[in-house]
Amino acid sequence: MPISPDPGLQQRLGRLEFLARQAVEGFITGLHKSPFHGFSVEFAEHRLYNPGESTRHIDWKLFARTDRMFVKRYEEETNLRCQLVIDRSSSMRYPEGAELTKLGFSVHACAALIELFRRQRDAVGMSWFGTGLDLHLPAKSSQAHHRLLYHHLDELLDEPAPARIATSTAEALHQIAEAIPRRSLVMIFSDMLDRDDAEGEALLTALQHLRHNKHEVVVFHVLDGATEASFDFEDRPTLFADLETGEELRLHPSEVRAAYRASMSALRSNLELRCAQYGIDLVDVDIAEGVGPVLTSYLVKRKRMNA
Repeated sequence: MPISPDPGLQQRLGRLEFLARQAVEGFITGLHKSPFHGFSVEFAEHRLYNPGESTRHIDWKLFARTDRMFVKRYEEETNLRCQLVIDRSSSMRYPEGAELTKLGFSVHACAALIELFRRQRDAVGMSWFGTGLDLHLPAKSSQAHHRLLYHHLDELLDEPAPARIATSTAEALHQIAEAIPRRSLVMIFSDMLDRDDAEGEALLTALQHLRHNKHEVVVFHVLDGATEASFDFEDRPTLFADLETGEELRLHPSEVRAAYRASMSALRSNLELRCAQYGIDLVDVDIAEGVGPVLTSYLVKRKRMNA
């Protein structure tokens, strides 16, 4: 159950970190073990088997190929490493003026995950991209590092809307794939909305790059369900504006609703298919549901998969 507000704690931690701790108290209740699993050991190299040793770590596949016995040596890994990735393009500030935008949802979700990883003594880093890779902080587990992450999230949440930002998501993800030096869990928060089919294909190739580099990838597909997925606008002449290009178009929603829904359904089906092919976990997010319910549902699902 949520903890009672503690003004002293809130003053020491800052608003976002305090809210994150409240959220984690709420949605982690009942999860008796971590929904995440660290990479306890990681393969380092082979060495020749010495007679009399335990046969537990013999690489039998290599033995079948070479007719010589080699033992696998491992490098101990104490923590899971997670890289949180936020899309800060102009479209993520939709709905403009709302209490919770797509960007706001992403920031609060990342804050809660930072707190969760802190409790598990796991390392967490953060990246965000706009016109390019604007921020990249490698995963660490120190208290000072966690405070730095919260500081940047506070800045992102409170910054005034910048000039139109048309993001090259694919280019940023390629940079992130190369910037993460070791096998990690990469959690991406984005609306995955690209301007054309070529950009969409480039985005999927960038996701494949992350998987090729042995990272586990989770994509939180962040949308405002009522308007962006279902196009539930009032049936009256409405002015629509592209938040990334500034282009405006006045039309009657009923005239384009069917075509819009078909287009969004096709985009979602292709994303789902490709993520399944690449072994990427795709999480549908309707920001109207709120951060707590969305993360709770995902963490429970993940715990069951890892059980």
